[in-house]
Amino acid sequence: MSLLPHIELATGPDPVATVIWMHGLGADGWDFVPIVRELELADVPLRFIFPHAPTRPVTINNGYVMRAWYDIAQSDIARLPDEGGIRESQRSIEAFIDRERTRGVEAARIVLAGFSQGGVIALQAGLRHRERLAGIVALSTYLALEDSLDREASPANKATPILMAHGTQDPVVPLQLGEASREALVARGYRVDWHTYPMPHAVCAEEVEMIGNFLARVAGAQGETPRSSSILLPGR
Repeated sequence: MSLLPHIELATGPDPVATVIWMHGLGADGWDFVPIVRELELADVPLRFIFPHAPTRPVTINNGYVMRAWYDIAQSDIARLPDEGGIRESQRSIEAFIDRERTRGVEAARIVLAGFSQGGVIALQAGLRHRERLAGIVALSTYLALEDSLDREASPANKATPILMAHGTQDPVVPLQLGEASREALVARGYRVDWHTYPMPHAVCAEEVEMIGNFLARVAGAQGETPRSSSILLPGR
């Protein structure tokens, strides 16, 4: 499977771990590139990969063609999931994982991260990947295709650290949906580190700091750094 177009950067020479980060609906891979600098994880060189989702008509947006990991049919975003689109995107992320393996980065040094739709794909691919991953970061998002998880989940990733964060004022992915997703994972025995912030469908400075600490722990970087107080507003 050919790789999706993507942006790639490293915090130093000879990266020892990789973070594959998926954007939200209507955005692109550039959306989260500025966060790399704010994480300040240069103590251990990391490779960041930001794929661009394919363009497709999105039903909820009147069929407008935009970058999307899958279609959304109605305002109740968890209903009538686009299983075909979700699984297609899962395979696309698996292709990036496979490519990292050819570069000498084992699965245990790979983190899947995503915001909103991208977080859905991070959970979808990460929970089902055949080998243990370093971690999963799922921001302002939810668990899709839950009914198939019990038969498809990989035992290798049962203990993989999962970081989930959500805005308490999120009008796009309701907080209750994020909480229900966390509860569904915890009920299945997954280790979920859950945080909420007083913000809308966004990423705030405190959250970026938390992500940096999580990556430092699971990917092997060291150190903590101060963050600015700005709020970044990616697509959903």
